[in-house]
Amino acid sequence: MKIRQLDSLSQITPGAWNALLDSDYPFLQHGFLQALESSGSVAAATGWQPAHCVVESTDGELLAALPLYAKQHSYGEYVFDWQWAEAWERAGRPYYPKLLSAVPFSPVQGPRLLGTDAAAQHLLLATLENCLQNDQVSSLHLLFNTGNENAQLEAAGWLQRLGCQFHWFNRGYAEFDDFLAQCNSRKRKNFRKERQAVAEQGIEFYWRSGAELDAGHWEMFYPFYAATYYKRGQQPYLTPAFFTALTAAMPEQIHLLFACHQGREVAGALFLSDSDTLYGRYWGCLEEYDRLHFETCFYQGMQRCIELNLQRFDAGAQGEHKLIRGFEPVLTQSWHKLQSGLHEAVADFLLRERAGVQRYHQEAREVLPYRQSDHQNNSSTRA
Repeated sequence: MKIRQLDSLSQITPGAWNALLDSDYPFLQHGFLQALESSGSVAAATGWQPAHCVVESTDGELLAALPLYAKQHSYGEYVFDWQWAEAWERAGRPYYPKLLSAVPFSPVQGPRLLGTDAAAQHLLLATLENCLQNDQVSSLHLLFNTGNENAQLEAAGWLQRLGCQFHWFNRGYAEFDDFLAQCNSRKRKNFRKERQAVAEQGIEFYWRSGAELDAGHWEMFYPFYAATYYKRGQQPYLTPAFFTALTAAMPEQIHLLFACHQGREVAGALFLSDSDTLYGRYWGCLEEYDRLHFETCFYQGMQRCIELNLQRFDAGAQGEHKLIRGFEPVLTQSWHKLQSGLHEAVADFLLRERAGVQRYHQEAREVLPYRQSDHQNNSSTRA
């Protein structure tokens, strides 16, 4: 076996890379990651230098891969390590660059170490370890993995960090009213009231996906997406070229939603899907309407899940307001290994943080809107 580091995913053919995936999970497909690079959204200039690691056999067969980035900051990750960086800088040591395995700008759970060859995966982790031991980087980070890598990471001395997101689960609903029937009467009234408030403002919705998408749809959508960042005084992470490149690569997994008022598009939201899950990613509006965010980002996505028979709706990071709308708390994880001295301090911090996250995860279930007996019968602890 031999290991190779890539400064662009274009150095690997789409077929070889995608063959390492065991599902249609969209965010690590060659087309998605390459769209980030070809559009300039991910590059050394934006602080996301591609440094993907692959392991090949002597005859050139791709055995394992790890999407990887050399980071010059901690923006766009959604697992916050700013305090670690400050502590290391105060100790007179540079925190950046660091090496990060994650989906840029997308806090979505999924595989990270790709392929099934255990020896090749071990070689990938050993290569990262060498970067750390040789002081090339301050730290190694692997975010939002689903767990297949856990045993190897733990054996290699990485630290697990827990987080909490909120996901909605489709329990065989044939229509939205079936979901409402699982909720207590007060919450049912609230949901209907919120949806009615949007309808009474004369707002209508339409979806576009697959062959229905064209450049004009992205021209309408991008100002909505960008406005979300401008309102916070930030520059958008993604360039317009990313969305058109994504459409060319994987159109059937894209679901674009527009909200219209009096014949004009006033808001938009982008979703992606695989065979199991709908992922709500980006949304924005240029005009404010009562309850429009909840309808566009939550209720319309829930209906889409039901229509497409998808089992889960991941509407993005954070947002306790999701709890009262039926999104259940789900434990997430990330893994970290740092320079000696910082590693031990972070290990102590994570041990204390872990207890708080687990307690919050349990307490959050108490405010879900479901009828207690039905929910206890239908749900299980999710992590």
